[in-house]
This record gives sequence, C-alpha cells and structure tokens, in this order.
Amino acid sequence: MYKQARPHQKRRKRSGDEVREEALVAARRLLLDGGPAAVTLANVGQEIGMSHANVLHHFGSAAGLQSALMGSMVRDLTTALDNVVGLLKTDAAAPRTVADRVFDAFDKGGAGPLAAWIILSGDVEHLEPVREAVRALVDAIVGQSTDAGAPDRVRAAVLMMAVTAFGDAVIGPPVRDMLDQRDDAMRDLIARILPLFLIPGGIPPAAS
Repeated sequence: MYKQARPHQKRRKRSGDEVREEALVAARRLLLDGGPAAVTLANVGQEIGMSHANVLHHFGSAAGLQSALMGSMVRDLTTALDNVVGLLKTDAAAPRTVADRVFDAFDKGGAGPLAAWIILSGDVEHLEPVREAVRALVDAIVGQSTDAGAPDRVRAAVLMMAVTAFGDAVIGPPVRDMLDQRDDAMRDLIARILPLFLIPGGIPPAAS
C-alpha cells in the first residue's frame, strides 16, 4: 500500500518540461511501491511539491498521467534495446538478454499492470504517448537493419514481445502453475523465437 510521502520543502520555479520529467519519475516510484492505483495526480503532486491542480495542468487527467508514464517506460525500452539486431547476429546470449529486458519492464517495472489498468479503465483515447513510443521503438530497431523486409519483421517482433510480456506479467504465474512450467518459461520461448523475426530470412512472410 502506498505510504504518504514526507512534506517537501518549497522548490524553485520549474519549467513545464522539468515538471513533467519530475512527475514521471515520481509516478514510476509510486507505481512500483503501490501499483497503478497509487499513480494519481494528488499523490504525484505531493511527491514533487506541487498541487493537484498544477499536475493536472501538465497532464490533463490521471489517465493522461498514467499514459505518459507508460510511454516513458516504452521509450526506456528503446534505449535498453540499442544495437539489438547486431547483438542477435553475433551474440548467442543476446536473445535471452532482450527477452529479459522486455519482460522485466512489464513485470518488475510495472508496465504490465499499468497497461491493464489503462485498458480496463476505458481511457484508450489517452494512449497516444504509448503509440508514439512504440513507433519510435520500431523505428529504432528498423534503423539497425539494412534489408527491405525489416519493417514488417520488426513490427511482428515488437507485437510478439509486447503482447507476451504483458500477458506474462498479468496472468503468467497462475497459468504457468497450471501447466507445471518454470517461472522463466515464456522468456525462454521468446528468446528462442526472437532471432527468427529480426534476422533476414528467418521467418516466412505472413500469408496474404
């Protein structure tokens, strides 16, 4: 359960970008400590020494704040997956490293429960920051490839990783238990499949 933060000292005047950045850092901390329900305008405001109204001004709503946080987390994945195509070609351990980074973001990083919270709230119109971040992730990986088929393969790979990591974070533990599977069973499966998506000629095109 989220614990009330200690009172903050009065801070200097901050720019809009600084406020958004501080708010997203605080929101991620709240998410890890208390789950998606703790990521509210009031709680974030308390964390960064601002009023509920001031935080509202920068994000528009609690849903806007949560979506901005989700987008920030996906952008962090873009950084974490730097040079992923090259690594997959040269490092036998790279597929598992990639799978762990993506799955950790959704599980330990809290992106899975947060995504479920956003979708189940019905506020899908607020997902534009997530959409932009996912597109940036795809573009970053496509930029590491030189063949014409890379965009389609990368989109398929990101779809596979995101959906499986999300599902594993939200409902993976009980399903694995039902099937007598190891805790890392889904990560291992994705690690074995991933090179087929990102290396040219590894996976046949989808049927038209």
